[in-house]
Amino acid sequence: MFMNFRDLHCIVIGAGIGGLAAGALLARRGVQVTVLEARNYPGGCAATFSSGRYRFDAGATVGCGFHSGGPLDRLGRELGIAWPVRSERLAWQYRHGDLCLDLLSSRENIVARFPRSNAFWAEQSRLARTLWRLSADGLPWPLTGAADVAGLAGRAVAALPDSARLLPLMQCTARDWLRKHQLHTDPEFMRFIDAQLLISAQTTSRHANALNAAISLDLPVTGTWSVQGGIGTVSRLLAGSIERNGGAVLYNKKVIRLDSINREVLGVETADGDALAADAVVANLTPESLALLDDFFPGGGSGALSSSAWSAFMLYLGVDSSLLEHAGADHIQIVAPEGELGECRSLFVSASPASDTGRAPDGQRAVTVSSHTRPQRWFDARRQGLLAYETLKQEYTDRALSLLREQLPEADGAICPVMAATPHSWELWTGRHRGLVGGYAQTSLFDVQGPVTAYGNLFLVGDSIFPGQSLPGVVTGARRTVELLLKRANKKSVV
Repeated sequence: MFMNFRDLHCIVIGAGIGGLAAGALLARRGVQVTVLEARNYPGGCAATFSSGRYRFDAGATVGCGFHSGGPLDRLGRELGIAWPVRSERLAWQYRHGDLCLDLLSSRENIVARFPRSNAFWAEQSRLARTLWRLSADGLPWPLTGAADVAGLAGRAVAALPDSARLLPLMQCTARDWLRKHQLHTDPEFMRFIDAQLLISAQTTSRHANALNAAISLDLPVTGTWSVQGGIGTVSRLLAGSIERNGGAVLYNKKVIRLDSINREVLGVETADGDALAADAVVANLTPESLALLDDFFPGGGSGALSSSAWSAFMLYLGVDSSLLEHAGADHIQIVAPEGELGECRSLFVSASPASDTGRAPDGQRAVTVSSHTRPQRWFDARRQGLLAYETLKQEYTDRALSLLREQLPEADGAICPVMAATPHSWELWTGRHRGLVGGYAQTSLFDVQGPVTAYGNLFLVGDSIFPGQSLPGVVTGARRTVELLLKRANKKSVV
């Protein structure tokens, strides 16, 4: 019997936010936790790394979920972590042609620009409040049994009548929802909405589920925070929590094999020849990356990442502080006047705060620029040879900098390019198959990947499981993973 879980040994593969959050919650409960990380620092897609005199956020660049009662706030209080964060007045700035909108905790300036959207935002706010409330302790979704059904029903009843408003939108797209408000015929407003959904739901209004969209569009309102030292500080503090509670976080430990029998994982093998036994394994990997098992396939839904999923093209730049001061924002979303979003027709620009002086030389900022890209063309270019790959990288660099200069002409002479990253880079850095980042496109509440796999004691965590990407989404998903793992351990202890 697992007395208070002290006899339960869990291995976590990958020190991304999801793996570390799950590991920290388990260690807090007394589970013996060992985290194995292939690189020599934590964070995964939400790491902060050094290049020369700069410290860049690798991917995740906006701190969300730290609001009172939010997923990161609750996690910190439970683990005894005081997050070194500072609330930002401005979430980010949206620029499209001559339109410049500051995304604040109030929608007033958006409604002033798009007066007909007032009723839509009022409904979005009500829906988001209900969704935050329902997911406060980790949402039991996708359902795994009668207990989940009862738990979800109990929450829904407690949230009445607000929860009843969710039902009509459960199988609607965001575009259907906008059509009800007669907003779908406004191309400028739809361009704005699509740009927000692409960065938060990995798809646009034509395909995004309406309820996913409701909470995704709420992120600027709930607030954003800058994290002292970069977003990677979150991972370092979670790793420290695991160690304080008796666990271990081991770096340069790449897992190359899972050993199993009768659909139970017995342990893992690492590239340096170690073999570690485990009662349970949490994989902070995309389902596709679990080719560690020849016959592995995830259970519970087919909404995992696919060939249509996104990766990212990134630029890491040293930028004069004056450029950001002139723009009036540290985070800027730039959207081209026309064309499909992504592939450098839309950018998200994030600068280290002026107050975080350790991340860039005096008078400069460490800036991360990202654009959605499909991975296939990058791996095709790699197969053609280094010249084809470098040519494509330069083409995307020029395209991104051109769009940046359209909105910030002062950028000429204020930018010092440091490096670029592609889907191939992401695959090398994170071990994610084909460099897929950002999680699945949130097109359905029903066709989603949960933590459960075809192996009884192997669970998934991270942005590939419901509810998906962003710090709040990944931490909420980690709670669900921990809940299911401990529930299974309890059942086995009484057999």
